[in-house]
Amino acid sequence: MGAAKPATIYDVAARAGVSKSLVSLVLQRSPKVSEQRRAAVLQAIQELDYRPSTAAVSLAGTRSRTIGVVLDDFRNQWFVDLLTGLREALQDQGHRLVVADRFLNTGLDVSPVEGFLSMRVEGIVIAGEPDTDLAIPARMPLVIAGGRVAIPRADTVANDDRAGGRVVAEHLLALGHTRLGFVGARSAAAAERLAGFRAGVGEAGVVHVSTLAEDLTEDAGFRAARTLFDEHPDVTAVFGANDVMALGVMSSLAERGLRVPEDVSVIGYDDTPVAATRYVGLTSIDDRSVEIGRGAGERLLARIADPSLVAEEHLVEPRLVARRTTAQR
Repeated sequence: MGAAKPATIYDVAARAGVSKSLVSLVLQRSPKVSEQRRAAVLQAIQELDYRPSTAAVSLAGTRSRTIGVVLDDFRNQWFVDLLTGLREALQDQGHRLVVADRFLNTGLDVSPVEGFLSMRVEGIVIAGEPDTDLAIPARMPLVIAGGRVAIPRADTVANDDRAGGRVVAEHLLALGHTRLGFVGARSAAAAERLAGFRAGVGEAGVVHVSTLAEDLTEDAGFRAARTLFDEHPDVTAVFGANDVMALGVMSSLAERGLRVPEDVSVIGYDDTPVAATRYVGLTSIDDRSVEIGRGAGERLLARIADPSLVAEEHLVEPRLVARRTTAQR
């Protein structure tokens, strides 16, 4: 016996006693359908276990209700909460997210935006620092989430990285640390965090910086911390530009036989799920990425409704989450 053929839109229309066009309107969440007929179509869809083709629905209607999201790198846990916030803002309007990762596409002669355009996305969110080679059409509604490199026609919703760096400085100085280290990478966010950190320390302490890599990974943090302590062994507290770099710092300190926080305090940034685990207990700055994602979704919906809106920057205030990796000096 062969497997039963999947139900088609014609099967749904026949079961509900309506036209194929009306089924399409229901799939597009059109307000032009009466509640009685909508209920009949939805019941038929459930009974037949009908799975509509997203592409077909988009082509049949005037809207795809699909949003493209470009991530810097899936390995960065910061994106988990940001996508949660985006989904919260968009799902009530019936929008779905399609996600592409620039890191995974490295080496391929294709832009993730090309795929989005073929799917007729209604807008694009760039999560992280925008790249000039993305070639996003001028008519496409666009929002930058988390990145601080502005595009004139795009809204920006981001954490106030400079304020977060100041919060780190205030926390470590209050604990009595004055010989401070920073481990980062060459990125706009890391530069903002370092600037705020230095400003917050001011004349109350000394900041030594170790920046070795283009990425904000655990391995980069490990190698940068090695260099930092080879050159400045008297450092008593280290600020990692993000949580995974801070984990690399902790691994490097363990290699030297130094204890956290008894010998060296360590603080990260982003307050990712791994920072909150009982085993790690990393002090971190909550960049409130759920709120960033939610704000980016709301701004994108507004821009879709009115493409003439003037681009704005919205900064979210960060918060300190003190755990066990920082202690009194």
